[in-house]
Formats: sequence, structure tokens, C-alpha cells
Amino acid sequence: MTTVHATEENFEGLVTGSDILVVDFWAEWCGPCKAFAPVFEAAAQQYTDVTFAKVDTEAQQGLAQAFGVRAIPTIAVFRQQVLLFAEAGALPAGALDELIAQAKALDMDQVKAEIAAEAAGGGHVHGPGCNH
Repeated sequence: MTTVHATEENFEGLVTGSDILVVDFWAEWCGPCKAFAPVFEAAAQQYTDVTFAKVDTEAQQGLAQAFGVRAIPTIAVFRQQVLLFAEAGALPAGALDELIAQAKALDMDQVKAEIAAEAAGGGHVHGPGCNH
């Protein structure tokens, strides 16, 4: 799949219309962004079941501000409209592959239940691997 150029106008539709959405916040003048671009494009070709979007932070300043992007590239991953990951820094191909694999492996029913419990003031949800 090719990458989509995300804008303030189409971003919400990309989030709601994609099971998994990987977003690259970048700018033309950014050297690390240019170095990361081929890695991002290769992943877009490899993972045809994942939507890949690029946000030009110069052209889409409002969108970058909404996400609190302070350094680029910043990579964000959504699954079923839940922001799972957002971090500045270019990723090597293996790390991007691992991030996508982790997003695919998540039990989103459990994630959404934990979010609902937090929102309801229930605090921490004790689940597998919890030590307290």
C-alpha cells in the first residue's frame, strides 16, 4: 500500500477508517526525516493491511500541534482509534516491524476495557503480567 498524505481535513477519517494506522510526522528540511522516509515507504509496501500516513508538519502545523509534536520525525501508531504509541525519532526497519507486530498482537478488547476503567476512575486494571 502506498502512503497517504494526512491533513487536518482527512486525519480523523484515517484514524476511524483504519484498523491500524502508522503516522510519520516529518518536514522537508529534516535530515533524519529524509533518512527515515525509505524505511517508512518499505513498511507501507510490506504491510498491506496497515494504513501509513505522512503529516508534513510545515503544511499541517495545527495537526502537529494537536499531537504535541516537538521533534521530528515523530512516529505515532493507532489501532482501532486508540493511540498506542507516539515517540520522536527515526526507527530502524527492524524496530518499525516490531512496533507493527506489537500493535497487531494487542488484545484491543482488553486495552479498551482498561481505558474505560481508567476513565471511570477505577484506577489500575490488574491483568496478566501485573506484579501488584
